[in-house]
Amino acid sequence: MSDSLIHTCDDYVVLEPGRPERLLSAADTLAWLSRCLQMMESPPADLMNQPNVDAAAQRLLDTACDLELSPGITIQWFAVRLEPPTA
Repeated sequence: MSDSLIHTCDDYVVLEPGRPERLLSAADTLAWLSRCLQMMESPPADLMNQPNVDAAAQRLLDTACDLELSPGITIQWFAVRLEPPTA
């Protein structure tokens, strides 16, 4: 189960092999995941029941932090908070 605090984060660090880490907004991270899923030959089995690639990307964003695109090639994303939460 994901931590509900994670859903208050608006930014993600994304890691791709051979590329420098990047800081993306939640919307840009979702779009990035959608593009990565579209490049895959077939999506992971646990995403097959999603109605479309955007829903699959949202599920990944909500429940995971990595995706193996092909054997040995894995991307990762981590929610980060740039500012402390306000009380």
